Amino acid sequence: MTIRTKLLLFIPLLVLLSNSVSFFLFQSGQGIRESYDVMMSRLLLYNQTVHTVEGTLETLNSYLVNPDTTRLRQVESALAALSQQQSKVAELYDGSRQRPALVEYVRMMETIREQGNASVQASGLSRQREALASYEDAERTGGFIQEQEQHLVDVELASYEPVYQLIQHEAHRMDRLAAAVFVVNTLLGLALAVWISRSVTVPVSHLVGVAAQIAKGNLNVEPESGTSKDELGILARAFRHMLSDLKTFIDKDKELLEKDKLVKELELKTLQSQINPHFLFNSLNVLSKLALLEGALKTSDLIVSMSRLFRYNLRKLDKPVTLRDELNHVQTYIAIQQTRFVDQVHVEISADESALGLPMPALTLQPLVENAYVHGISGMERDAHIRLDIAREPEHVTITITDNGQGMDEETRQSLLRLEEVSAKKESSGIGTRNVFKRMELFYGCPQPVTIESEPGKGTKITIRVPWRKEDLGDYVPIDDRR
Repeated sequence: MTIRTKLLLFIPLLVLLSNSVSFFLFQSGQGIRESYDVMMSRLLLYNQTVHTVEGTLETLNSYLVNPDTTRLRQVESALAALSQQQSKVAELYDGSRQRPALVEYVRMMETIREQGNASVQASGLSRQREALASYEDAERTGGFIQEQEQHLVDVELASYEPVYQLIQHEAHRMDRLAAAVFVVNTLLGLALAVWISRSVTVPVSHLVGVAAQIAKGNLNVEPESGTSKDELGILARAFRHMLSDLKTFIDKDKELLEKDKLVKELELKTLQSQINPHFLFNSLNVLSKLALLEGALKTSDLIVSMSRLFRYNLRKLDKPVTLRDELNHVQTYIAIQQTRFVDQVHVEISADESALGLPMPALTLQPLVENAYVHGISGMERDAHIRLDIAREPEHVTITITDNGQGMDEETRQSLLRLEEVSAKKESSGIGTRNVFKRMELFYGCPQPVTIESEPGKGTKITIRVPWRKEDLGDYVPIDDRR
């Protein structure tokens, strides 16, 4: 649920709850107000009736003293108003607990109307004595009406006394309920505000703390998993993913730095193993030409091989080469070694031509073949065998270097696979086996591309299995022709 949805859902619910309670209070007070209005309307009707009777008697008296058309109309109007009051009082019969008193009250109003009409008729016939008698009877009836009105008021007040007490009780109850509703609404509002605030501020505060730790260089902090479905949960998950990516990028940068460091170390070791290599390379060319002029063909070939070997070692090691270049370099090295061992060592090379375009780090195969000579078959006087196989698979290229020499123990084998440093006296070429394996791993981006099978006295088999990527292939250009 998003934060916007929470606000649009819970705040209207709180308002609806408040309005519902307010409506309940209004409805509770409505019944009390209706009862009060009924009582007051009855009392006011009784009072208005008495005033109408008094006004009718005064108008009738004025007419009898000085009869004229205007006063006659006033009397008729007063009697008509009295008739309307009579009808209103008669409507109070239904549901009234003092119906007999009301019936008597209505009859007296009817009587005073009749007496008033009789007095007017007698006055119109010039029967003044009869008109005066009817007026006196009307006055006595008016007195009875006043007494009856007071009685009705007393009865109404007595009958509505419990209602009045109920009204007071309900008023006190409404006051307490209103106070309770105010407290509950306040607490609910505070709880809702705290809940929404915590659902927003707590994750934000945590993210701010994590960001502060990352700014200090501490990448081991773990942001919350962000299980909520709102915007802050999405932000927390994105932040966690960004931190993971940052760690991955830093690890890759470390690998690149380590690779560059290895390359620099290799260059340094290569330079340390040479005495002014450019001067030596040029001197070898001179010696090769001199041996050729003197007719020493084998010596000339050996010097040419040495020259090629040094020339290959002088190239920049941070640039990749092809497997074909490495194979040519290995063949040059083997030609030099065979001059030393003659028929003591038998070397076989089997290479799939379609695999020779594979890019790889420079100076990779020659150190492994050199280890086969130096640490494998160096103590054998005859029947020494070294084999180099290069095979192409659908998605991989497999390079295998095998010798039937003295082999190695399990501890040495495991130390090489774990890329641990080997004794310095075992690195005759100055380019350690550990560096070769590590460079292969960094170059191809795959862990453990090398496997070693070896036992003491049973020879050694080193297998390198690297991925084949078609986009890495290009037209072959011999190393000697590159600029």
